[in-house]
Amino acid sequence: MTTITGSVGATGKYLVTGTPVNSAGGDLLVISFENNTAGTNLALVSGTAANFAAGAGGTQLSDSGGPGFRFLTIIDAKALNGQIIWVQRMVGAAASTFTLTVE
Repeated sequence: MTTITGSVGATGKYLVTGTPVNSAGGDLLVISFENNTAGTNLALVSGTAANFAAGAGGTQLSDSGGPGFRFLTIIDAKALNGQIIWVQRMVGAAASTFTLTVE
């Protein structure tokens, strides 16, 4: 299990994976995602480096409510092969902290 805590700042994005996911296997990833900042909404997204740079496109893996709402995503790792993962602010302008756990 890996837990990442981070903050989405002025850019509106936080890069989670520095390189594309490399998975040809059929292992399931269990991901829990929580926004810790009231008044904002975050999304966990996968896509290409171009999607990340543009802040648009990609596939939304999870959404977030406010603090106290933790959402579960179960996905086949091979569906993420070749993609990067990031957190993007969808609502609000304040810096937003989050907790992401991957099993």
